[in-house]
Amino acid sequence: MQVLWAITLSASLIFVIQTIFTFLGLGGEGGIDTDFDTDLDIEGPDGSFDADPSMNLLTFRNFVNFCLGFGWTAVLMRDRITSNALLILVAVIVGIALVAAVMWLFKWLTGMQQSGNIDLHKSAVGCEGKVYLTIPGERAGEGKVQITINNAVREYDAVTDGDTIKTNTPIKVVEVLNDYTLLVEELNPTII
Repeated sequence: MQVLWAITLSASLIFVIQTIFTFLGLGGEGGIDTDFDTDLDIEGPDGSFDADPSMNLLTFRNFVNFCLGFGWTAVLMRDRITSNALLILVAVIVGIALVAAVMWLFKWLTGMQQSGNIDLHKSAVGCEGKVYLTIPGERAGEGKVQITINNAVREYDAVTDGDTIKTNTPIKVVEVLNDYTLLVEELNPTII
């Protein structure tokens, strides 16, 4: 029992310290890092090795989580389970389940992140906006347009295949030429 209590209380203390450091911003990159990561690579379907480094199984944090689940289960179930072998087996299963649950939770939270970058090639075609600086006709030069992508107004260089498009004229994006330049056409309002 003394060994179980030592494991449980040590893991609980380290868990509390890690939690405090995480909330203070000291638990990740650039702060105090307590993870001992392994170099486990998982081969993807295309033959590339693209394992998520934040999802390593053998880390100090996962070890603490395992000891937390193992220790508290063994201490709390000691009087209910008389067989020591069964008690250790149940405690190991709970420890593994806790590690799996925490890894799944972090994987789910990581999936909710957004980079904030816009994939212009997917998002811009078909968007409407206005000419900010006159666009010379027949791709004779570049002008500037402002378009709304994902509820944010963005400014890009623009060219047109048609006639010159003057400032404040409504336009529509036809094609993305590169990461900075769009091919646009003038929007002709329908008169009924």
